[in-house]
This record gives sequence, C-alpha cells and structure tokens, in this order.
Amino acid sequence: MAAAPVAPWPAPLATAPVDATVAVPGSKSLTNRYLVLAALADGPSRLRAPLHSRDSELMVTALRQLGVQIEQVPGSGAFGPDLLVTPAAYRSARPEKPGNGVSIDCGLAGTVMRFVPPVAALSSGTISFDGDPHARKRPMGPVVTALKSLGVQVDDDDRQSLPFTLQATGTVRGGHLVIDASGSSQFVSALLLAGARFTDGLHLEHVGAPVPSLDHIAMTIEVLRGVGVTVDDSRPNHWVVSPGPIRAFDVAIEPDLSNAGPFLAAAVVTGGTVRMPGWPRGTTQVGDSWRDILAAFGATVRLDGDVLTVTGGKSIAGVDLADTSELAPTVAALCALADAPSRLTGIAHLRGHETDRLAALVAEINRLGGSAEETPDGLSIVPAPLHGGLFHSYADHRMATAGAILGLVVPGVEVEDISTTAKTMPEFPDLWRSMLAGAAVEQG
Repeated sequence: MAAAPVAPWPAPLATAPVDATVAVPGSKSLTNRYLVLAALADGPSRLRAPLHSRDSELMVTALRQLGVQIEQVPGSGAFGPDLLVTPAAYRSARPEKPGNGVSIDCGLAGTVMRFVPPVAALSSGTISFDGDPHARKRPMGPVVTALKSLGVQVDDDDRQSLPFTLQATGTVRGGHLVIDASGSSQFVSALLLAGARFTDGLHLEHVGAPVPSLDHIAMTIEVLRGVGVTVDDSRPNHWVVSPGPIRAFDVAIEPDLSNAGPFLAAAVVTGGTVRMPGWPRGTTQVGDSWRDILAAFGATVRLDGDVLTVTGGKSIAGVDLADTSELAPTVAALCALADAPSRLTGIAHLRGHETDRLAALVAEINRLGGSAEETPDGLSIVPAPLHGGLFHSYADHRMATAGAILGLVVPGVEVEDISTTAKTMPEFPDLWRSMLAGAAVEQG
C-alpha cells in the first residue's frame, strides 16, 4: 500500500523578535564517528548524551547486525539515554559469523552508507547494503573502489553506488591506497576510521580536485587521536594511520552546532536574541563557523563561557561566503531575506547530498518569489519580495529547516514534510515552537 500523504506543516510566523534560550541534541557527526570507533575498540565504550535520531539509529542497527552490542543506559542528557557499546569480540555470546547474510539499511545517511562498509569488511560473511531511493543516487564510488583495491570482494554491478554486497573475510590488508575524494570528505573519514584495524594500517592518498569540508576530516582525525590511534596528516592530501588497537573510551558528545544554525538564524531574521548553552570553546564541528557567518550577516555574536548569544540587527546584510558546507541551506535562507545580493561558493559537492541541494534551494527560493541562481560551485541570491507557498523538503532535513526560517517572517509558508527533520533532530518542531513561545506566534 502507498504511504498516506503527509500534510504540509504551516510554518509559525513570528510577529515579535524572538527571545529564547535553546539547547540542541548531540552532534550527529560525532555520535556516528564514536559509534564506529566503539564497535572496533579493545573493550566496552560509553557515549554520553549522544544523538538519538534516524541517522544515529540506522548506525546503531547496522553495527548491531555486525555483532556489536549496543545498550541504552540511563544518562544525564536531556535528549535521551547514553549508549554502552561492546564490540563483537568482547561479547560473551559472539555469533560465529556476525555479518553472514545481513542486509544493512543505510536510509539516507551518508555516514552509514560510507562509514559502515569498511567496518563490515572486518567482519565475516555476506553483507549487503541498500537505502532510501535517493540514497542510490548518492556517490559511493571511492568507497567501493577502495574496498576492491584492498582485496575485499564487492559486487556492485559496476554501478559504484547502492545497492551492493561484500564478502567479508575478517581481515583487510590495508597499505597504500589512492582515491579521488573530491565528491565528499566522508570518503576519507570512512577509511581513516577503520584504518587502524587493517593489517598494515592505511596510507590514504587523495588525487583530484580539492576535498570539500576539510573540517569533517579534522574531526575524524581528532577523535581517532583521542582514542589512541596514530594519524600522520603532515603532508597535504595524505593521511597515514598506523595499525594498532583502538582504545575503549567514555566520552560526552558535544551539541550539534550545525543543527543549532536554524535557531540562531531565527534571531537574525526577527531582530531578536537566541542563547545557545553548551557551546564548546574548542571544537572541530563545522557549525562553529556560525560565529563568523552570522556576524557577516550583521548580527551581534558573543560567547560567554559556554553560552553563545546571537542578536539580530536592524537588517540582514548580503554576504560573500566560501565553503559553508552543510550549513548552506540555512545560509541561503538568510541570503533570501537579506537587503543586498549574496554569493555562496565552494559548495558544488552539495549536489550529491541528501538531494541536489543547490538545485533544490534555487527552486524553492524562487517558488516563493525570490531570485536565486546556480553557479558552477554555488549560489547567487538577489533580494526580492517573498510570498507564501509550499516549500518542498525533498526528504532533506536541512531543506525543511530552511523553509521554517523563511516562514518566520514570510506569511503563508508551508513546509512539505517537517518530519524529515527526524533524520538528525526529531525534536525540531517542538523546539521551534518552544523558541517562539516568548514571542507572539501566528500560524502562517
């Protein structure tokens, strides 16, 4: 039976400046990296205040199918329990072939479809991978090709995309490997995360156009070093991971600074103030760039202790920004409301994300009366009066939140499927309304 259509979500319209304190759940990028490392560690590990969302649940389910035990245990986080992870090798009742005959659902999670196959290659048996319909369009070639080059048998019918099946033998030889990671930094992170468990470690070399989102690779290297893995990144486009154990750990997951963006943007578009507690002083999260990005739009940004406070100005300035990465949909929404033209560059790789985000942003901004155009590596957005209408989400959580931002100040905006925010933040609709509780709110 076909799924029942989802009713559009009337984006709440703020009729006064927002004034709120908003806490957000844990980082998806950190949660899924630590889950992978915990699955390969030399003993049980604990993730405190992890993200609980569709993407993290897909990762948990995938690792459980590979024989990893992942238990929810009481924690002090406001958004759900902690996770206790016991690798397959340390379970008292370990399956003989934890990967045999397993089918792994990647959903639309890039971290699952790219991070899990190298881990699965260290298991044993036949393991197949597939996902949501659009997941089959997301680039996977560098991971598939890398595994084949490392001696892993992969059957993908030469598609270099989902679905595919690998025959795992329990070991991967490793060594020197050359890939083109210009399509996504996740191709690099996927191999680095498992590299210490390869027999010869890993010397990964990138050739091709520049790798996008280098902050995400820096995050991967930091978490690896934090669990005792030796990584040499002293040469550009070369990463050397020494073979050896991954130390079991107990770690608190930082709040998701990328997901903080829409709430902080609400302060900018309404001329109000949003305070975000728990902001880390030092972090590799790309979302820490909000401090500079929002200031460029004319907002006042202040970090006092661990509380980031953003206050919007009287208007929104146009910007010229490079490599805003996964933050681009929120940035584009702000550009559509600015009082001068804006240009976003260095984000061509967003065409291969959950949807073609560049095409989607142009279509939806223009659908509401805006003036946006694609460029070879980004977007050009010129101010234009906006009107209400249906803002399509394309099953992409960041498109949905971009629509919510526009709906704060444009009457009559409806978001096609707000539930797609469950990919990384199931609480989004409730948190959005709570943020607005201090301001007068109308239904658009």
